[in-house]
Amino acid sequence: MGDYLQVSNAYNQAVVIPSRLPWTRRCFCLAVCALMAWILPCVAALGQSAGAAQAAASPQAAADAAAGHGRILMVLPFDNKTGQPSLEWIREAASELLSSRFASVGFAPLSRADRLYALDHLGLPQGFQPSRASALKLSQTMDVDAIIVGSYQTNGTQIQVQAQIVDVPRLKMGGAIVRSGELRNLISVFDSLAWQLTRQLDPGFSGAEETFIAAGANLPLPAFEQYIRGITEPDQAERVRHLQQAVKLSPELSVAWMALGREYYAEQQYEQAAGAFEKVSGNDADALEAGFYRGLSLMFSGSYTKAESAFGGVARVLPLAPVLNNQGVAISRQGHDGTALFRQAEAADPTAADYHFNLAVSLKRHNDAAGASAELAQYLKMRPNDSEGQQLETAWKQQAGASTVEPLERIVRGFDAVAFRQAAVMMDQMEASRLASLSPEQRAHTLAARARDFFSRGLLLEAERLYQTAVATDSRAEEPHEGLAEVRERTGDAVGARREAQAALELKPTAGAYLVLARLELAANDLDDATRDAGEALKLIPNSQAAQDVLRQVSARQGQSRQ
Repeated sequence: MGDYLQVSNAYNQAVVIPSRLPWTRRCFCLAVCALMAWILPCVAALGQSAGAAQAAASPQAAADAAAGHGRILMVLPFDNKTGQPSLEWIREAASELLSSRFASVGFAPLSRADRLYALDHLGLPQGFQPSRASALKLSQTMDVDAIIVGSYQTNGTQIQVQAQIVDVPRLKMGGAIVRSGELRNLISVFDSLAWQLTRQLDPGFSGAEETFIAAGANLPLPAFEQYIRGITEPDQAERVRHLQQAVKLSPELSVAWMALGREYYAEQQYEQAAGAFEKVSGNDADALEAGFYRGLSLMFSGSYTKAESAFGGVARVLPLAPVLNNQGVAISRQGHDGTALFRQAEAADPTAADYHFNLAVSLKRHNDAAGASAELAQYLKMRPNDSEGQQLETAWKQQAGASTVEPLERIVRGFDAVAFRQAAVMMDQMEASRLASLSPEQRAHTLAARARDFFSRGLLLEAERLYQTAVATDSRAEEPHEGLAEVRERTGDAVGARREAQAALELKPTAGAYLVLARLELAANDLDDATRDAGEALKLIPNSQAAQDVLRQVSARQGQSRQ
């Protein structure tokens, strides 16, 4: 908790004096809006944080990170050259898919909201599609590292997509990268394109194309289409209809639940909003924002106990002042004492007047009149013309006993995504410092453990990246090779999986590596080899269910063969 509070305090100091931000990058639109001068550096830093631990792992890893990771990218909607209005939705789908993959491998792609904000302030339409000349001109105005532009066309059931990278610092547009495939396999076509673009952006990138394609393999195209239509449709009712259809077709599609929750919340349908936000996966980039708005939705619908729990879940990850404050309000609305949380919120951000107000009200309610008066006085210094504060001060001075004035603590109603990004960066920087203090062997083990967590959650690109960094950190560690073997197996790369499993076994016998080989041999119907490797796994882990499953399948196939 000490580190978390340090993050909160550091963040709030940075907001007061933006020039003190140690991770500040060049702002996104220098002459457009002062706000962008600190929003987009946070986006850049968030991408850098994802690779910070890896950069600390070894000089080579640091060089690789510097080559590509952490760079700000903007993916513009692709140009629809099909002549078919029904395929217009693919314009935005291209940006969403590519940005998602770029984020997974350590870049910092601008969100759709950031992109729309910037284009709007440059006087450009949302669907702006530049020519080669205008793309280069745009790059001089937009202070990002690279802009991705592209187009798509169809030929019967085939789709062909092409993209180019505008290297902003060099004012140079790269050659076209082309990918094609069946229209029904649109997601894998764009995943393959993302892999090629990543290799061009970072020549040192060694991730496998199969991992990119596997990352989107479980995303149903009809559901994804409905999601895209749901975030681009101008009519609110139509947006809701498309998003409802998206989550019906794919109940695990977190981004669609998040968008649907926002729509419900904007329309003050708080019970529906809370239900939608609850469906957002903890793996999703919007998970903290979903938790925050779920807490607000529950608060506004009167479910204070559940609201307290929702805010508490967010606070356990990043206990910033707005979250602590709202958790305190939820506790107070249940008739309990939220003073401790109001104190933490005020300590985290002493410049926010409402936190002083809330602490004053809570202290007064719990019989600390002197403390309440002091906090109210501090509040009125910040907001001397606030009528409610003035009336409360008068009432408290006129009454020696309990006040008849019972104001309610104030709720922070907006999620400050920038605050959470900055705090996440700080936490990652502190974690990177801790990682750098470890020996290469310990660092490799820590990175492999994190990678395994990503792998268990189905985040294959993130897992692969950390495993590869662990290998670069300690070439004698078998654990990262074993993990890469499992990633390769999951993505259908049997040759790569066998190679990594054998590399792990050359360093040290592990049950996991033997099991990868056993499953590969079973798939190839090499039953004797599968039996041998499953047996080796059982020697290392006698109660291994996975090894026993392999042996049972071998036995079943042998029985079928005899019959």
